[in-house]
Amino acid sequence: MFSYLPIYIAAILEGEIYYSKVCADAIAGRLFWPAVLTCGALGGATGDQIWFYLLRGRIHWLDRYPRLARYRDSVVARVHRNETGLVLVSRFLPGLRTAIPIACAYAGMKPAKFSTLNLISAFCWAGAIMAFVKGGSSTLNAFGLNTWWGPFIPAVFVVLFFRWLSGRSGRHAD
Repeated sequence: MFSYLPIYIAAILEGEIYYSKVCADAIAGRLFWPAVLTCGALGGATGDQIWFYLLRGRIHWLDRYPRLARYRDSVVARVHRNETGLVLVSRFLPGLRTAIPIACAYAGMKPAKFSTLNLISAFCWAGAIMAFVKGGSSTLNAFGLNTWWGPFIPAVFVVLFFRWLSGRSGRHAD
């Protein structure tokens, strides 16, 4: 039982690296794969929810900064219009795993909704990583992510997310 605790803790702190390693151990039969998947998912969800619950109702101090306060209504409106999708994809966007729960807390998203959607997303994330590890290096080839530019994809998502969230995408707002 306690041998799976590091999986949970590592998923709270960092995410894919250690979890991918223990998925490989599970696939090789050294660990019980349902326990690995559950600990990874619960740890990932816990990490997201720590930010959400820690800052929920406490982040409006950002309004003291005029430059940030200008975007408050836009951020809140965009998060509320898209909260289900934002939370469901948040586990799959490494550069935004902290930003999305913070934005949801800032917008005053209902805790039960955030926690439920985040848990669903975390189990999908944990299952997807386990499937990628099981598929081996050919899985990256199948998705076209084995090129030099593959690691830049999360960075592009981070930039696009913050431009979208601030309402300064150059296009008409949602």
